Amino acid sequence: MQALIFDLDGTLVDTVYAHIFAWQKALAEAGMAIEGWRIHRKIGMSGGLFTRAVARELGRDLTPEEVEALQQRHGEIFIQLLPERRPLPGAIELIRFLYANNILFGIATSGRRPEINGSLDILGIRPETVVVERGDVLRAKPEPDLFLACQQRMGVSAGDCYVVGDAVWDLLAARRAGMLSIGLLSGGYGEDELSKAGAYRVYRDPAELHRSLDELGVLP
Repeated sequence: MQALIFDLDGTLVDTVYAHIFAWQKALAEAGMAIEGWRIHRKIGMSGGLFTRAVARELGRDLTPEEVEALQQRHGEIFIQLLPERRPLPGAIELIRFLYANNILFGIATSGRRPEINGSLDILGIRPETVVVERGDVLRAKPEPDLFLACQQRMGVSAGDCYVVGDAVWDLLAARRAGMLSIGLLSGGYGEDELSKAGAYRVYRDPAELHRSLDELGVLP
């Protein structure tokens, strides 16, 4: 059985730039001002990996306590900036189609609860759908753990899974998991970047992916 594993931010919900602004403000408050474009290039990593990567760019080290404080502050600012989530074009229709046609899918995100709850709710994700969040695995993207945990919980083989993501970190993690990947432009990465990172196909947004499901061989 073919199955789809979706990233969340930038893939199904329009949250990438709110995350960028939230990280930028949280870092600035901690005395680590950094340009927004540098933050964008790292969105998709887990919060812990992200903060360490940014700190390296700024030439300093962070204690575990500082990392935890930055992640917590980022989450607070993110919810203030985006109390209501906006699904990306075609995302809700795609999810409804997958449910209606019994096409197996799951969610694997570097986000954490309760931060991701609003996104899951607006998409209409049902309780029986497998959702793997950052706290469920030891290592986050670009490590493959999130996707492998999702695949295992769905009860399918890695070779039968397509990972759908918007960032190069999603596609790198998919390659490490032995899965084909689909890139979406809705998170701000370019088609060339996603293709070079290993995307089997690149689509504009969930709506175009929906129209192209026959190319993936997942239709009943």
